[in-house]
Amino acid sequence: MEDYLILMRLDILTKEAQPSPEQLQVYMKQYQEWVNGIVAKKKFKGGTALSTEGKVIQSNHIITDGPFVETKESLAGFIIIQAESFEDAVSIAKDCPILMGEGNSVEVRKIMNIHKEE
Repeated sequence: MEDYLILMRLDILTKEAQPSPEQLQVYMKQYQEWVNGIVAKKKFKGGTALSTEGKVIQSNHIITDGPFVETKESLAGFIIIQAESFEDAVSIAKDCPILMGEGNSVEVRKIMNIHKEE
């Protein structure tokens, strides 16, 4: 099995896009059920949510507020899973409840080990 990153993107800044406390409870329950299903298959490795604040550092060392430069869609969090193949990882990611939100998306990326272990 190989490791894959599932990045979750949604609008976490626009006040109108934020769920009510009741809706948030429902969404978190759906998300936990999805993650628990991955855990039950022994494919969950970890993950976390990300704060709304950030900085973008460009190649010329210019630092700007970010990460929301041109879009309301921002990286809200990620999980790392193990999967048999890229297709298996995509199959797991397509059930992410974040996709029920208008304009939300998830991205699946294979984690490549470029650092040699010492």
